[in-house]
Amino acid sequence: MRLHYLDYGTAGRPPMLCLHGGAAHAHWFDFVAAGFTSDYHVRALDQRGHGDSAWVQPPAYTYEDYASDLAQVVDKLDLRDFVLLGHSMGGMVSLVYAATHPGRVARLVVVDTTMRMAEERLAAMREVGNRQGGRYATREEFVARFRLRPPGTTTAPAIMRHLAQNSGRQGDDGGWRHKFDRSVYAMRPSLDGVPYWSRISVPALLVKGARSERITPQIFAEVRARCPHVELAEVAASDHHVTLDNPAGFAQAVRAFLAKHRRAVE
Repeated sequence: MRLHYLDYGTAGRPPMLCLHGGAAHAHWFDFVAAGFTSDYHVRALDQRGHGDSAWVQPPAYTYEDYASDLAQVVDKLDLRDFVLLGHSMGGMVSLVYAATHPGRVARLVVVDTTMRMAEERLAAMREVGNRQGGRYATREEFVARFRLRPPGTTTAPAIMRHLAQNSGRQGDDGGWRHKFDRSVYAMRPSLDGVPYWSRISVPALLVKGARSERITPQIFAEVRARCPHVELAEVAASDHHVTLDNPAGFAQAVRAFLAKHRRAVE
């Protein structure tokens, strides 16, 4: 299976690897990567079934599948003592990988990830995944109709347009569709992420969008009971899509955490 990634630079610096959320892709980090390249070699991976990476037949999209891919990417790129940053579904994949493959991650950043998804929400996602996706006659129509899921966002129009321009693919029939396998939603598994925090010993940060309700005080308390050293940063003027809604605020919050713990790992 071929996996695609974006390399933002800067070679020779300590590595940082970023993982997008479900139905998203590596370009979710286009507007925050520059905030880290002065100190890190930043890459963002298109996970299986997303972006320009391969789809899997028969479909196989468990968190363990993604974490296994990540382990192989880490080996291929020879990443050591690296920063692992994951948004939403990518945050859960990052958590599973860090908990089950100790020794390579130096710092963990989990961004607005649902630690325990309600069955009603899972059922709704699977229902969406089992419906045929939209087909658009032209790239321009695709871009004009592009919307984020979930819909709450404060993303600037220019960022939204850039994301839309990188989110579609023209099929053999000439129509344009989203660059993700709908089986990702149709087969979304249930997973309680809280227990995995018991195995996180590296410096760790939870990032919450100020307008998002995914990381509640109760969830943070449960996570901290398992991982007492975990920290929390809230990014103002942002909902779930934190890297898009407030790129500068996101980069500032994560940079502060990384700077605080940098001396300990170098």
